[in-house]
Amino acid sequence: MESYDFYVGREYDAQGYLGSHVSEGGVVFRTFAPAADGVVLLLSGQDAGQGDGPHEYEMHAALDGNFWEVEVAGAREGDAYEYRISHAGTSVDHADPFGRRMELRPAHRSIVCEPTHDWQDGAWMGARASSYDKPMNIYELNLGSWRKRSGEAASDDPADWYRYDELAQPLVDYLHDLGYNYVEFMPLSEYPFDGSWGYQPTGFFAPTSRYGTPEQLMYLVDTLHRANIGCILDIVPVHFATDSYGLATYDGTALFEYPHEDVGVSEWGSHNFMYSRGETRSLMQSSANMWLRDYHFDGLRMDAISRIIYWQGDEARGVNGNAVDFVRSMNSGLKRLNPSCILIAEDSTNFKGTTRPTKEGGLGFDYKWDMGWMHDTLDFLHMDPYFRGPNYGRLSFSMMYFPNERYLLPLSHDEVVHGKGTIVQKMWGELDQKFPQARSLYLYMMTHPGKKLSFMGFELAQLREWDERREQDWSLRGCPDHEAFWRFCEALNHTYLDQPALWERDYDPEGFEWRDVTSNERVCFAFERKDSRGGRLLTLLNLSGVTQEDWEVELPDTHNVWVMLDTDWQRFGGTTPEGAELVKIDGDTGTLSCTLPAFTGLLLGIS
Repeated sequence: MESYDFYVGREYDAQGYLGSHVSEGGVVFRTFAPAADGVVLLLSGQDAGQGDGPHEYEMHAALDGNFWEVEVAGAREGDAYEYRISHAGTSVDHADPFGRRMELRPAHRSIVCEPTHDWQDGAWMGARASSYDKPMNIYELNLGSWRKRSGEAASDDPADWYRYDELAQPLVDYLHDLGYNYVEFMPLSEYPFDGSWGYQPTGFFAPTSRYGTPEQLMYLVDTLHRANIGCILDIVPVHFATDSYGLATYDGTALFEYPHEDVGVSEWGSHNFMYSRGETRSLMQSSANMWLRDYHFDGLRMDAISRIIYWQGDEARGVNGNAVDFVRSMNSGLKRLNPSCILIAEDSTNFKGTTRPTKEGGLGFDYKWDMGWMHDTLDFLHMDPYFRGPNYGRLSFSMMYFPNERYLLPLSHDEVVHGKGTIVQKMWGELDQKFPQARSLYLYMMTHPGKKLSFMGFELAQLREWDERREQDWSLRGCPDHEAFWRFCEALNHTYLDQPALWERDYDPEGFEWRDVTSNERVCFAFERKDSRGGRLLTLLNLSGVTQEDWEVELPDTHNVWVMLDTDWQRFGGTTPEGAELVKIDGDTGTLSCTLPAFTGLLLGIS
């Protein structure tokens, strides 16, 4: 590491110098604490007569005096340690900000670790790309509550968590069966409080020990890659936990955070990173680069980017120029070092250029979550059908702005917590009316332009809000309605993966065309998707509460139509037998006519 690059925010491998590093005779420990009056290493090891410890080792100033280091003979991988940092007459014990492993909560010390793995995913890594013209169907996953050893009972007992490596093959099998080709893991950087779900981290270089070791996480990613499943990691570049052993006032001063509470404390009570400091930039971009390089993650989903763009996420406060400059510079560097990586912004703002290349003045993300599409669609389907006609344009509005960015359509964990209800519960009406609407919602999502993300449990039509202490309600597979919904998701997902018209031209205006967006009285919609080789698909949606008979849609140059998927087929829990003639085409005029039951969607092949 060049100290100048670290200071000016150009370092992408700060942990290569800082942190703990095994040497020939022991371990070298280094930390950055410019305001410290002194630093003592507290080391608990099993060898070299150290006993249980902790044993104290005075650290000495290194480089320009802002860094501290000590080499301990006989120390080894697996030893636990922390730094006692003194400033202005007080001292606080801190975990290593650049440590590669930490103890299981509530313990919090760092552990000497230099993880390695014999990677077998060379074919995947050599062929991967940003996937603009490829299918991307993402299964968002909380690793600790997907499956638990004790089943569905609520528990925060560490013995209930499966290890990274234990989940590898079951996860591969499930994603293959269900038709997902990417998985997005909610944050895996070490964090103290289970209920934060990882969004208030303390260890930006340490995979959480809840699910095992760094090497076991590498095995998980490797296994997924060898099964042709991409891996995206959710990271938190905006803020960090306030726990005293973490980054907060690390050297006795506000080293990584803002010194003033009006911008230094987030709405979640955590500390905001201060990106006008090069050292802070080097820490975060080194962490991001580590996940991509060392753990072979294909992409990073960056949380709460609106809080980077605007002060405290409030557009009225104005753009935070230093933070915007940071994310633009970081993304450029990550792309330079990992050219095929995928960078995704969870950005709910109207800031222009989130997915524009940095050389053109953009932020350099590959994709941006379309929060507007998600809110408008769910609000529309929560509405009594009587009022959907007057609000007809709310569902179609997304295509007014969609060409402005490369959007990804999310139905994420945020929508199934804190009293919001599950996705199925958000649908209007009684339970027997919610299921068909949820199927039509999913058809609309999967045939709308943009990459896709669904949170675990949606495929089960889960009716219980997500709780990180409980595994998914797998017993629902034994209920006919829920099993039928799972079969529908399976069929639709595989159809999506198999049909280039649904993903090849996601961001090409020529790949999408409305065929009927004026039938507000019927509350019906029709749109066409096209691939580059002449393949054409038509989506028909009846989102009214009644059967729509003799609905006509003009389809120039169309002579044949066939049903590829019907959300109302009996095997999906509907009432329509497969093979029923619901649509017909007049080959001379190119006019399609159809009859659709209430809350039904069709996917048609057309030629």
